Amino acid sequence: MTHYAHNGRIRIAFDDLGGRGGDPLLLVMGLGTSRFWWPDGFAGELVRRGFHVVAYDQRDAGQSTHLPDRPAGSPVGALLRRAAPAYSAEDLTDDAAAVMDAVGWDRAHVFGHSMGGLVAQRMAIRHPHRVLTLTTSSAVPSDAASGLSVLRHVRPVTVARLARLRQPRTPEGDLALALDIARILAAPGQSVGEHDVRDFVAKETAHGVVGFRDQQAQSRQIGARWHGGPLARIAAPTLVLHGEQDPLLRVTAARAIAAAVPGARLTTVPGLGHFLTRAVWAAYATAVRALATGSHRVSG
Repeated sequence: MTHYAHNGRIRIAFDDLGGRGGDPLLLVMGLGTSRFWWPDGFAGELVRRGFHVVAYDQRDAGQSTHLPDRPAGSPVGALLRRAAPAYSAEDLTDDAAAVMDAVGWDRAHVFGHSMGGLVAQRMAIRHPHRVLTLTTSSAVPSDAASGLSVLRHVRPVTVARLARLRQPRTPEGDLALALDIARILAAPGQSVGEHDVRDFVAKETAHGVVGFRDQQAQSRQIGARWHGGPLARIAAPTLVLHGEQDPLLRVTAARAIAAAVPGARLTTVPGLGHFLTRAVWAAYATAVRALATGSHRVSG
């Protein structure tokens, strides 16, 4: 069942993924991606480790409010433009806080993947008293403030491949597009099939959502400027996760986060790309539990 939080005129869609009564854990997904791209199996691993898990759609994604269309160009171009953005990066963090308010959480553990990891970092800076622990996965550092400083962590060949994807706007085309994206984001040589994305696409279809097709919305998200403080202000215990074979973001991004956040622990995973595959669900869930209980041990 879809629930909604409100941040002013922005309506934020979220789901309770189970574990009510456990430790609160908020999941933040990446650029242009709906909450349905969190694998049920991963959420289940988190619930089994004692978490109450909630995932939401960022503004301009999924069932949350999409801002009125305005010329925004490509997502990469949005990083480099100086034009006034549609909203700020602070607004994105406040959306997450609004979800917590709607659920009834004063504080929560926060796990962000890809651009969701960037939002999670900034939430820990802007709302420090609301973030119990911070886990970023396959994310760029918030301190990379300008477009050029962000792009040094990005692999341009992968960005170009994603930009060239075209599939018809049909149920079959939506599945094919999701599969194309997953295969591009997987580690080189890693096998990804329809079974890895079918559930995501089926959920989006059932909720009237079409993922990854609104480039203008993605540009508005990525163009949101941050005016807050540096990563050095983060006080929450922090874990930085990154696949060593991530075809989209270089491992330098994770190293930069870990170097900037006081006391942060860095864990890189051999054979893992940008796509959260079944092989890491248990290990990642165990790592988040260890962080939540004050331990930085990572085990499968």
